[in-house]
Amino acid sequence: MKTVEAVIETNGEVRLVEPVHVSSPRRALVTILEEAPTVNDAALLSEEALAEDWRRAEEDAAWAHLQPVKSS
Repeated sequence: MKTVEAVIETNGEVRLVEPVHVSSPRRALVTILEEAPTVNDAALLSEEALAEDWRRAEEDAAWAHLQPVKSS
């Protein structure tokens, strides 16, 4: 058993704060806390999804014009 932090959006979507890796499908229990997530929690939740895009070659190409010119 392992406890992981998550945020439940108003539409019921559950977002894990950190990636979780399991060897096969698992059941889970969700405990809804009374406190709302902080702004930092929301930023952390989006970081992994955004990082996937940031690591793509297309992103590098799209922003290449802002990079300093490398001299040989």
